[in-house]
This record gives sequence, C-alpha cells and structure tokens, in this order.
Amino acid sequence: MKKTISRYLIDIWYKDHFIGTALTPLAMLFIDIVKCRRWLYKIGIFKSETMPVPVVIVGNITVGGTGKTPLTIYLANVLKNEGYRVGLISRGYGAKTDVKMVTQTSKASEVGDEALLLIKQTQCPMVVGIDRVAAAHFLLKHAPCDVILADDGLQHYALKRDIEIAVIDGVRRFGNAVCLPAGPLREPIERLNTVDFVVVNGKKITDTAWQEWEMQLIGDIAVNLLTGETKPLRDFNLLPCHGVAGIGNPERFFAQLDKAGITGRVDHSFPDHHVFLPAEINFNDQLVLMTEKDAVKCKAFATKNHWFVPISAQLPAEFNQQFLTLLKTKPFKRAL
Repeated sequence: MKKTISRYLIDIWYKDHFIGTALTPLAMLFIDIVKCRRWLYKIGIFKSETMPVPVVIVGNITVGGTGKTPLTIYLANVLKNEGYRVGLISRGYGAKTDVKMVTQTSKASEVGDEALLLIKQTQCPMVVGIDRVAAAHFLLKHAPCDVILADDGLQHYALKRDIEIAVIDGVRRFGNAVCLPAGPLREPIERLNTVDFVVVNGKKITDTAWQEWEMQLIGDIAVNLLTGETKPLRDFNLLPCHGVAGIGNPERFFAQLDKAGITGRVDHSFPDHHVFLPAEINFNDQLVLMTEKDAVKCKAFATKNHWFVPISAQLPAEFNQQFLTLLKTKPFKRAL
C-alpha cells in the first residue's frame, strides 16, 4: 500500500530523519507562536469562557493517536458509577456543521468515527463541534449534565477547564521531541508539568518531572460486525486473516494481534479517520479483524467475515480516587 503524507510525517517525527532536523528553525517559530497564544489567553487578551459545571479535558501534546478516546470512555463510566450526569464534547473529525448532537443513528461522515464510538460505549449525551465553547453551551442547553468530558481540546484554551489530563503513547512517547513541523509535538514537553494527570498508554517511566499513571488497553474478544457473535480472540490464531486499522497508530493494533498469537495474517494500515470503501476490507472471503473505531464506519457493508476487537481501558484504583477527589475539591477554573 502506498504511503500517505501522514505516514511519511510519522517516519520523520518518530524516527531519526534528516528532514526533521532541517525543519527545526520552523519548529522554533511554532514554539514562539504557541507560547504567545497561551500567554494572550492568560492575560485576557484572548477570552476564555467558563461553564457552569466542571470541565475535564482529555488531550495530548502530540499529533496522532495516543488513547484519548478509550480513556474518555473509562472516565465517563467511572463518573456515572459515582452518580454524575456526564456530557461529552469533541471536535468531531469531519463534522459537517458547527455544532451537532450525536445520536445512535448519526453517521460517521457527519459527526466523526470517535464520536460514534464514544456514544456507543458510554450512552452519554454528546455534542461535536470545532468550537468547543459552542459545543459545551449546546450540550448544556439540550442535556442535563453535572460534568463535561472533552475528548481532545488540551490546546483549545477558549474553554476554561477544571482538570487537564494528558495522554502519552507509551511506545512512541514524544518521537524526536521536537514541535511541529519538525516533530510531532503540539506544545513543548514541559507543558506536562502543568496538567493534573499524565496517563501513559502502556508502560510508564519513573524518571520524569511529572507523575505518570499506566493505562492498559484490554481486548481479548472479537465481535462479528454482521451478527454480533463474539469469540475469544485466540480462536483466530491458526486462521488466515487480515488486520485492518485506520487509526492514529495502526502498529499498536497490529501489536495487540501479535500478542494474541494471531501471526499468520496480512496487515493493512490506513490514515486516521479513513473513510473505507467495501473493496478495501474484502479479501477473497478471508477473515478480517479491525478496530472498533473502524467498525463503526464499515458496519453498513460488512459481511460475515468481518470482525472487530473492542478494547477497554484499565487504570489503578488510586488514579480513580485521586481524580474523583480532585473533581470534588476543585471548585474553580484552573489558571492557564
């Protein structure tokens, strides 16, 4: 499969590549712009708006998938178990309108694939919109909420927040540790010193200036897109099959299949949020394993050969306790 521009950039950012070094002067300019923008919000030149309920941001400082959506689902369920009425907001990749309420019948082309996955897994009211402030207002107008969870939006400073959670890919970390366009960083690494929690999707490291919390993504079953039948993932070990992933880091999904012992397969990676065509997931009636995020876009033309692997996040009980305590004892909007 031909490499897309995004895949070339991943090679530049997460591997030792001379092009990244050549773009370093532009990265320095980008850092100045980022710091200036944040400072303008801090002193009130750019306005930030406060919501009447707590706002929790789940974001990252790198471009690409880190595991924000599984963590958002996890937090939503933790909060619901504590009796909170949770509302969700997100950009909604590819959304066609300014703000839109997400429903079970929404289309990925209208609200984004991640939004469909979030509402499916949490059953929480959700609004998507490029303008997070407008999305939050729309959510509160149409659904009673005690707390708002924002999937992504760490850099969307127009929306004041009570808790910030940054998610790190435990394998790729920060790549070459350089800001855009020379590297994958949206903000300098020291930004992590200012967030409330740093969650690592994978194995944490201890010699950092911030505390890291390990998040493990568990997925040991497969679900048939057509029938809803479930099977242990290990049942696919000896069967010829294909792995399909159109997510921020497809290699993470393929590594998950490797770990399950499904090694006799052919992998097909696509750009994040890829809009699939039927021909792209059909391989002469052979079995196909894909991510749940991709499955929400492929269900309409799936066959009995198509299966997805749902994942769920697991974090230490101590993280839950600290998160809930902070939410209850922090009745103010954090300073930028």
